[in-house]
Amino acid sequence: MARAKALLAVAAGASFVAAARAPGGGQVWRSPGWWPASIGRAWRALEPPRRGPPVRYDAATRERIVREFRRTPDREHDGTATWSLTTLQRALRRAPDGLPAVSTKTILTTLWGAGYTWQQSRTWCHTGTVVRRRKAGPVTVTDRDTAPKKT
Repeated sequence: MARAKALLAVAAGASFVAAARAPGGGQVWRSPGWWPASIGRAWRALEPPRRGPPVRYDAATRERIVREFRRTPDREHDGTATWSLTTLQRALRRAPDGLPAVSTKTILTTLWGAGYTWQQSRTWCHTGTVVRRRKAGPVTVTDRDTAPKKT
């Protein structure tokens, strides 16, 4: 509790010495090993946690990746009938408005964020959607509980 009071006093503009002399703050500064090395750790503890590397691509760029993925590939131009990560990467890098440095990991995480998964049948499928074979022909079935299951 005393450390928190001292940090709040410093955050309010008081010097470290003034925060140490404040009532209840002195015991913080007397504890060995806390000052000065732990001051940086204490300030970092007040920052919101960061998970993973910083986001390099904004929402418009991620939408560009998904838009290219949703486009049906041209066999002659793209060299494939279905998208894989490397063929999609190649198409994005070659496009005039494309992304020359996009990685397959960025593409994969963007597609996961958009709700797509790579299936064992070597095809991409939107999460919660499956194509079933019926006598009348293929039928697309959608799971209504997909969003609640993901959260």
